[in-house]
Order: sequence, then C-alpha cells, then structure tokens
Amino acid sequence: MKVCLASNIGFCYGVQRALDMAEKAATQYPGLKIYTLGEIIHNPLVISRLAEQGIEAVDHPDELQPGVVLVRSHGAGRQIFEDLVSAGHTVLDATCPKVRRLQKKAEELSRDGRPLILYGQSDHPEVLGILGWYDGTAYVVRSAESIRDLPALDNACVLAQTTTPQKEFDAALPLILEKAPNAEVFPSICNATDVRQKEGRELAAECDAMIVIGGRNSSNSAKLADACRQICPQTYFIQDADELPLDELRSKQRIGITSGTSTPDWIIKEVYTRMSDIQNPEILNPEVEESTTVAPAEAEEEREADFATAFEKTMVQIRPGQVIKGKIVSFNDSEVCVNIGYKSDGFIHLSEFELAEGQSAADVLHEGDEIEVEVVKVNDGEGNVLLSKKNIEVRRNWDELVKAQEENARFEATGKQVVKGGLIATVKGIRAFIPASQLDTRYVDKIEKYVGQTFPVKILEVDTNRRRIVASRKVAVQEEAAAAKKAKWDLLNEGETVKGIVRRLTDFGAFVDIGGIDGLVHVTNLAWGNVKHPKDVVSIGQEVNCLILKVDRENQRVSLGIKQLLPKPWDVADEKYIPGSIVTGKVVRIVTFGAFVELEPGLDGLVHISQIADTRIDKVESVLEVGQIVNVKVLDVNTQEHRISLSIRDANIPVTENDYSAEITDEEIVDGENDDLYETADIITEEE
Repeated sequence: MKVCLASNIGFCYGVQRALDMAEKAATQYPGLKIYTLGEIIHNPLVISRLAEQGIEAVDHPDELQPGVVLVRSHGAGRQIFEDLVSAGHTVLDATCPKVRRLQKKAEELSRDGRPLILYGQSDHPEVLGILGWYDGTAYVVRSAESIRDLPALDNACVLAQTTTPQKEFDAALPLILEKAPNAEVFPSICNATDVRQKEGRELAAECDAMIVIGGRNSSNSAKLADACRQICPQTYFIQDADELPLDELRSKQRIGITSGTSTPDWIIKEVYTRMSDIQNPEILNPEVEESTTVAPAEAEEEREADFATAFEKTMVQIRPGQVIKGKIVSFNDSEVCVNIGYKSDGFIHLSEFELAEGQSAADVLHEGDEIEVEVVKVNDGEGNVLLSKKNIEVRRNWDELVKAQEENARFEATGKQVVKGGLIATVKGIRAFIPASQLDTRYVDKIEKYVGQTFPVKILEVDTNRRRIVASRKVAVQEEAAAAKKAKWDLLNEGETVKGIVRRLTDFGAFVDIGGIDGLVHVTNLAWGNVKHPKDVVSIGQEVNCLILKVDRENQRVSLGIKQLLPKPWDVADEKYIPGSIVTGKVVRIVTFGAFVELEPGLDGLVHISQIADTRIDKVESVLEVGQIVNVKVLDVNTQEHRISLSIRDANIPVTENDYSAEITDEEIVDGENDDLYETADIITEEE
C-alpha cells in the first residue's frame, strides 16, 4: 500500500496565523481570560484543545468578561473593534490578510461614496465584517434572483467573499455587470479552496481510495470531499483518525490523503500514522525473514519521520531574498496576487510591470501566467507576503550593463529627473546619471526637455561598489550619425546620377547636398562654357542633377559634375542653329578682326568686322562692347571644326543684293584671312 499526501494540506495561512496568535496570547497574558469572538476555526477538536489552554469562544461581545479578545480570521466590523476597546479589553486582530484587504477596500469605497456589491452569504461572519467597514447602502447577492433585484448602479465596485468558488463567481459576474456595466471588479477570492479541490480531484484520479480530513461544520472540507467523490467513489470524509475505515482500506494499493483549510497538522499526522498501522510487513511480505522485522518502537519513530518528511514537502519555506516561481492568481489596478506555493499568496505592486501608455493590467497580465519573483518580506505586518519582479530584473540588468561597458554596447534610456549638472535616467530599470555635457553634440539649454523621453545611450562608467552608472547620449548620437553617414557613403558609386540641393557657393564651385553628404561641383564642371562664378549658373536652394565623378571615402570627398549630364553644345549646334536663322547672343570678346558672340554657354560664333555694320568701320569697339546683347544671323555652322559664322549686319537690315567689294581695299582683305580667325581665337582662349 502506498499513502500519498496532497501538496496543499493542513491549515491555510489565515487560520494558522489566528491559531498562533491565540496560543501565544495564552502565555503572553497569564492571569487574564482569553476569548475568541466566535469559533476561531470550524473544527471541534481544535476548539476543545484551545479550551484546555484557557481560550474560550464566545458568540457575542456581551458574553465577555474583562480580558484579552482575539478577533478571528473572518474579521469584524469597525464598530465592534471600537466597542471592545471602549469596554477595556485588550484586542488582538487575527483577521486574515485577504479579508482585511476587502475591509480596506470597503472603507475606501465608503469615503468615495461609491456603491458596493458584495457577492457572498449575507449571514456569514466575513461578509458581516466587511459590511461593518462600509458606511452606506451595500448590496449583498448570491443568487440569480437577488442579482436581478439590483438597481442600476454607476461607478460601483464588486467584491466577493474570499471562500466563494471561483467558477460560481465567474458565472454570476456577467449578470452583475448587466446591472452595473462600469463596475470595478476587485479580485478578492482566496484560491486556497479552489487549489485544494483541483489537486484533490487530480489525486483522486490516481488512487483507489481518498481520505478527506476536516470538521463536520467546515463548509470547505465538505465541498472538498464532494469534489474527490466525483472522481473516486471510495472517498471517506472523516474528522479524526478514529473514524478511519481501516478494514475497507486494507485491500487498497494506493490511498490519497487531503484536508480542508481548517484541519490541523496533528490530526493529519494521527491519520497518517494510523494508516501506517495497516501496512503489516508479515501480511504484505510473508517471505520476509523474521530477523528483518522492525521493532514496534522503531517502527513508530520511522512512521513519524516519514510523515514529517512527507508533510514538510507540502510546505514551501520562503525567506527574504529568495527567488522562486509562481503563478498569477488575480490582479487589479494597484497590485498583482501570485501563488508561490506558500501558505499565503504574495503581492507585487502593479508598477513593477511595464505598461505602455493606454495599456491596462488586463492587456499584459493573464491568470495562470508563470513569473519569477523575489521574496521581499515574508510578513509585511498584516500577514501579506511582499514580492518583487523588478529586483530580479535589476540584478540581471546590472550584470548586463557591466558587461555592456566592456563590449561598448548601447541601450535605451528614459529621462526621469533634472539634477545639478545633468539628468537622471533609467537604463533597463537602473538609475544612471547623464552629465549635461553628454546630452548632445551641442550645448543643451533646457535639460528638462529630455524628461520623459526615450533615447539611446552608451555606458561610460560603472562603479560596482557604489552601484553608480554614468552614461552618454552624445556618444550614442555621434556613433549613430557616423554609422548613418558611412551607410550613405557606401551607397555612392562613381558614374551614378544623383539629385541634390545647392547649399553653398564659392569662387571655385558649388557645394551640393546629396542626401546628407556635401559634394563639390567645381566651377569648370558647372557648364560647358566659360563660367566666371557659380552664381552665373546655379543658385542656393536650387535642385540639380549631378554626375558622381569621383568618391574619396578615406578623405570623405565627392566630386560632382553638372555639365556632364548636359549635351555638348557643338554636338547639336547644327541642329539648333540653322544657317539663315536669326538668334540672340551676347558679345563676350572683341578682337581686331571682329567680335565673338556667345549663343549659349560653351558655344561662341564669330562676327567678322565686315559683318558688324552696313557701313565700313575701322574699330570694332566703335560699334560693340563686351556684354552687349545683339541679334545675329547664322551664316555657316561647322561642328567638326567648332566654327560658326555670324552676321549682325544681315540680322538688322533687309536682305538685298549689295556689293561691298568696292569699299574694301586690298590691304584689308588677305587671302585665307578668315581661315585663320578661329585658330587665332583658339590660341587666345588657351592662353587665358
């Protein structure tokens, strides 16, 4: 036969706390009568044992004599506490921490003038105690009919008796919300009963028989027995070891033992020990030699040791600083309740869970989620276990930051507070100081603008002894800009065409922004013609197309060209300037034999002195001047030799058959003179 103890067995935390306080009072106040207001536990055997220690249970304050009064775990109303103190009694408050939270919530709702809907048994001591902290009209409901009788309520809050089955409350809640659609549902149900019933059913499925130990008047014990019986018909609900059906159990191979929350460990121990009595080695193992038979006294010690070991396994021991895993049981707008397998659940402040703007706890938390927590306090003074999730994260993050400094990694920081000399920020939940000089690449006039902002930082210094971090936003910004610039440089390739904006003009060229990188268009690459100053071709703010001529990544220089994307003037001159057509040009140079007229940048034509006026002139300067705009007639275009012959005279007078040969002397016309004009012009250009 194998006997299996349930993991959750014995007193719940609230009951154990109340019993400990009662027994301590018996020794702490010698000579005084010790009372409990109502039975401290629904177990007659425990009540009898307390009575032997001089601890008497009374149902009403009127029955009290001067002495010490312990308010049981169910709690009591505020007026009862005040009356007891006024009567001169020493009052010990053993209210279960979970119930006390509900009382505080009821008191808060009373101050705010908000309606209270309490789901539970209207005559239950816990419900009466909660109502005793609420000043106003509260609504106690338990049935569908009582819920339907509720008036329409706004801004209400829904509480539930801690021992309410979760499934029952979940089924009733939608009906309640029909009457109070905007109600706040405050998590208040103790999961001890549900956990025991669930575990009891699981254990019952593995056993031939189940033993459920609990008081006859214990509601949670009776419900536990019913839950086990649904799975295992051979379930026995007993109050103590004397009620064990030993004869019926002898044939069973595997027996499970569980108990309600009001069952003390000494009764469980008696049951476990009595179960061991039916495991007779001679009956179970007839072939075992007599020499191996264990003496009765030794067998008893062995059974007690086995029970102590088994029972110890059902109790999780915790200490401050211990890291354990738990499951989320419930949560509200201020705290999260976590089951850590201890006799009492633990609580984490909701602020330790990162919620984005607009998110609620329900968006990121779910009942049943497993989380890792650290024990901060085993008892916060009211019996609650305080837990922290952030402490674990901070330790891990600290180690990560120390390592990050060595690896030159960067992190996201959030500005929190302006202090002398800089800004306090949090980096992975750890406070870090950012000097004002490290906030930006330029002087920061208003540090407060970084409060609430999230930005990248690099870790400059980690002082492990003082747990101090110094960080820099400037270094991160510089590295980010350098990386972005490098990426842009990597995209530049010679021979590609890019768009840019003219940002600055100098005597030697124009600087063009091509996506965060400034390239230079030298004055000689602005246009095909002679350009004296870039302003003659482009202007600041103008968008231009450029050809990448050369990329010097080492020195971070880019040479650009604009004219390279334009057709060469001489290549299309014969298409644009048809002989006989009249066009406009500008006089750009005067020589003894004529004037050069610019038709467009890079394209000049010659007006011979004989083609300037309809009368003979001795000097070109007497008729034309540099910069003058003139109309000219195209006489001839030779693209191969880069020559265009023009006439001002023919452009300004009607075409007639005139012979000017008589007006020109032999000295003025030399054979082949016109052929040398362009050569002379080319020589002059090269010298310039």
